[in-house]
Amino acid sequence: MSDDYGDSDWEGQPMSEEGGADYSSGGEDYAYSEDEAEAASPLAKGAKKAFVVLDKEELRGRLGVAVEQVVDLLCISDAEATRALRFYKWDLSKLQEEWFTDPDGVRGKVGLLDEQPSTSRKEETCKICFETFPDCWRGYIHTSISSGPSCLDLRCPDPECKAAVPRRVINAVVDQSHRARYEEFAVNSFVDDQRQIVWCPAPDCQNAVLSLSDQLGVAQDIFCRCGNAFCFNCKEEAHRPVDCETVRKWMIKNSAESENLNWILANTKPCPKCTRPIEKNQGCMHMTCSQCRHEFCWLCHGPWAEHGERTGGFYNCNRFKKAVEKGEIDEQEQKRQHARQSLERYMHYWQRWAENDSSRKKALQQVDRFKNEQQEVLSERTATPTSQLKFIVVHCRRILKWTYATAFYTFEEPAGASKEAKERMAQHQEFFEFNQGQAEHYLEKLHHKVEKDLAKFLRHSKTAAEEEAGGSGAAAGDGAGSSAAGAGSSKEHATWNAFREQLIGLTDVTRSHFEKLVNEFEKGLDEALKVYDVAIDEAGTSVAAAEAAAAQAAAAEAAAAKGKAPAASSRRITRSSKRRQGGVADVEQMVLEEEAGFWQCRHCTYANEDMGGPKCDMCGQPRGDAGCR
Repeated sequence: MSDDYGDSDWEGQPMSEEGGADYSSGGEDYAYSEDEAEAASPLAKGAKKAFVVLDKEELRGRLGVAVEQVVDLLCISDAEATRALRFYKWDLSKLQEEWFTDPDGVRGKVGLLDEQPSTSRKEETCKICFETFPDCWRGYIHTSISSGPSCLDLRCPDPECKAAVPRRVINAVVDQSHRARYEEFAVNSFVDDQRQIVWCPAPDCQNAVLSLSDQLGVAQDIFCRCGNAFCFNCKEEAHRPVDCETVRKWMIKNSAESENLNWILANTKPCPKCTRPIEKNQGCMHMTCSQCRHEFCWLCHGPWAEHGERTGGFYNCNRFKKAVEKGEIDEQEQKRQHARQSLERYMHYWQRWAENDSSRKKALQQVDRFKNEQQEVLSERTATPTSQLKFIVVHCRRILKWTYATAFYTFEEPAGASKEAKERMAQHQEFFEFNQGQAEHYLEKLHHKVEKDLAKFLRHSKTAAEEEAGGSGAAAGDGAGSSAAGAGSSKEHATWNAFREQLIGLTDVTRSHFEKLVNEFEKGLDEALKVYDVAIDEAGTSVAAAEAAAAQAAAAEAAAAKGKAPAASSRRITRSSKRRQGGVADVEQMVLEEEAGFWQCRHCTYANEDMGGPKCDMCGQPRGDAGCR
């Protein structure tokens, strides 16, 4: 039997204009256009292209490119090339190697026969199901298609025949609904059988994503056209810079019953008599079991009759304190204290993870509402393209959320750790939390500006538009009124432009901090600390050299001026001393500015790219002023 497309819907599919495919990496890296590729992250400007989002039509085009290359290489039909590629999971390198080594063996495995099957219009009865043709084939193929994607490798029903069912036979006997289902399976197999292409997991999204990364086993954030952000490797929500295993453990921990057991262990104690768990909900240590009415001390579990003022009163227990001091706490109490500490630590990170997740969802709702209701209006009122009205709050919230999850596991002190290891972990944690705090600080400022200040501007624009519409009739023949309206419009544009520049500057600052946070964690905190310390030393040396030169110049001026310059010299030295007293903070600020490539005005938050500029380009505040840095 020979597989031939015949009148298949695949005939006439336009080939991609992107040219031939590159199969050098195992036949999975099909041709793509750099113009189509998406950036790795909304944070990255000019980043290396990381993936391509494809809809169904684009998938068909790429499938056609792959088939066409096999047809040209192996000199077989389109249908045979499609079946062979599908059999080898679209790995052209493996297909090519085995084909030229043993072509007959490949034909046998795939189900391709050299001879054309004999055809006859004579009505015959099937020896398997005892029905006449074509009803026999129709029932067989319909059942196979209804069973799922396995119909793509449909073979002759005769057990002694291993030939694949020709495509022309399928097209000739099936109805339209089954043919459409078969076509859907054919396109889906192009994605399902390849590691380098995955479906977007968002509900109702039909897009697929082709990864251009050469490391498919690691986390990669994907941002689909539908707005969904997910990890290419584990299909969970995007979670850079956290690895997939940490995400898996965190999600299990959040939903596991073990946390409930930890809470019970940390916050309750069993009654010494009936062992029923009891929660202490008031301050007194005198406990009475509601089940057996046994009275006991919450701290030492001793009978309450043996307690009183001599043992510390009702809110303390000297017996327990002595036991703690002597290290005589029983194993159960040690487990309880450890569970309480572990639970408190987990709740610290979980609350911040959950709060940022909630803020991210609210920001996402605001983005959707802004796009649906306000973006076009704002664009029209301010003559600003809609492409400029995009913000990164949602993505930064997602990053910040996952930094708390990874910090929970990264800075968990291992049992039996040496003093040096504990000190190194403390340094890592302090460095990480400093950068995390900086990023969170600017994100909060950006979020407030987007959520509050932008809303105020929108309300003002709407009011101005309504007033302008209401007064348009009265001012129709009044030149002065028209001039006043124009002046008001110009003022509104100027106000929006100033606000937009501030927003862009703050967005750049926030983006820079989050890029730094992500990159430092991904390359390792040890390496990041080394780079940071070297930069601090170099910057400190530069500052010291500049101060020494200034002091020498001041001394020379003092000697030449004979008494007039000492005051100036003294003032310079005093300023130099103050700079030295600024110490590490000033030097660290210089390093941060050099790394970011701009200095930020504290007065208006604008990001100034001219590193040598004496004043802010936006608000005009001097760089050395208390309002700028």
